[in-house]
Amino acid sequence: MTALMWLLIPLVTCVLAGIWAWCGGRPADRDLWTDVDRYDRLRAAHARMRTAAPEHGA
Repeated sequence: MTALMWLLIPLVTCVLAGIWAWCGGRPADRDLWTDVDRYDRLRAAHARMRTAAPEHGA
């Protein structure tokens, strides 16, 4: 019986870890295109800062 208990403990641990990951995971209703648009605006802002800033050390 103790051998079966040693097999039961990891099984229960794996099942509970899976339930915890499923419940506490990131929500799936994120809008990908909003994130892409936000990234494009950030990249454009960085490009504007690079062209507007004077070169240092040259």
